[in-house]
Amino acid sequence: MHHRAYRFRRSATPQRAASRRPSETTLFSGVYGLVLASALAAALDSPGEADDPGSDALWVLLTALASAAAHGYAHVVAHRMSADGNGARGGLRAMLAEWPVVVAAVPTVVLLLTAVPSWWTETQAVNTALVVNTLLLAGWGAWTARRAGRGWTASFRAGLADMLIGLVIIAANALIK
Repeated sequence: MHHRAYRFRRSATPQRAASRRPSETTLFSGVYGLVLASALAAALDSPGEADDPGSDALWVLLTALASAAAHGYAHVVAHRMSADGNGARGGLRAMLAEWPVVVAAVPTVVLLLTAVPSWWTETQAVNTALVVNTLLLAGWGAWTARRAGRGWTASFRAGLADMLIGLVIIAANALIK
């Protein structure tokens, strides 16, 4: 997989449509971050335990940061094996290029933090985050398909496919608890 942090020679032919498309890393990382935040929030909200939404929000954020760094570092290792010679600067760029994982976790973190002042329970915040993230997955899938030049019907199907991931997490959360 091409990683945008590493520089590759581009073709001389300008690709106008391709320049407006989000990178593969952004697409992957956005979906990954939403799924990660949803699954972790659902897992941290256990019945019978005292509510601690601030701690859960911190865990979601730290896990997103660690996952982004680990994925970026995996690219560093892969490129080191290919001996492309980008060095430490290329490695740092690879790790920083994973910012969409962290950004995708922000809605979950914010919703969990709204439960800290007892505006609602942690369970309500988690359930809301699961629904919001599922809708974001649907929107993300449809938007990226449209940006890739797909028609409305195909984009709608892509959004539904991404939405299924969120629905699986919601179902798992309901069944496990």
